[in-house]
Amino acid sequence: MKLQNKVAVITGGAMGNGLGITKVFLKEGAKVAILDYDDKLEDTINNLQKEGYEVSGYKADIRDMERVSDCLDSINKKYGNIDILVNNAGVCRLETFMDMSDELRDFHFDINIKGTWNVTKGTIPYMKKGSIINLSSVTGPMVADSGEVAYATTKAALIGFTKGLAAELVDKNIRVNAIMPGYIMTPMVEGMAKESNAENPESVVDGIAKGIPMERLGTIEELGNLAAFLASDESSYITGQGIVIDGGSTLPETMTMGV
Repeated sequence: MKLQNKVAVITGGAMGNGLGITKVFLKEGAKVAILDYDDKLEDTINNLQKEGYEVSGYKADIRDMERVSDCLDSINKKYGNIDILVNNAGVCRLETFMDMSDELRDFHFDINIKGTWNVTKGTIPYMKKGSIINLSSVTGPMVADSGEVAYATTKAALIGFTKGLAAELVDKNIRVNAIMPGYIMTPMVEGMAKESNAENPESVVDGIAKGIPMERLGTIEELGNLAAFLASDESSYITGQGIVIDGGSTLPETMTMGV
């Protein structure tokens, strides 16, 4: 119970990586407040509450600073403080750079960068000390595929955001780190697979797995375990870092060389 009685805010916690983080945090004793815009939020909250966990949900578009502020104020009034922030909410839509509309570009920037900025700025005043965790990616800082320019740009930006913020908040006893996932089996990955091959998205997922030394995609619970470590006092001497969790996918120099 490494997060016993800690209050955590998790954006995009209704499904995917956010749900994995939420479940692990709850098992580790945290009280969790989810900010999410998806309609699955209500079902997620109901299911978790039926299991006896202390979890609440707030319908919010993180692009809307006024709504974000109202939600965070309600969370602080309910619990008295916020110890952990996980900026998990993010989007990815595949499109080549020259064909991408300004609207699709801004969709990525407004949610992945500005949304993270909004929630972080709104949360810090309620944190006496604690941990902020940003969900970046290996995509952008380390690797990229065709069609991922907007997504890669935003995820690389979050590494800079993490380091700059960590430097500013270290004297406030607030640590800031980033998680850099490779391929985790989430609805986002399923959607990208369908965009890549609408007729046979399973073949895309199988192809991804073949290129990973562990020969599989990660689980949302595995990512949740890493987030719980970074949120806990077990990582008390770690700040300003990007931690890769990718099954070794960024490890091989080639797919054919070697013995």
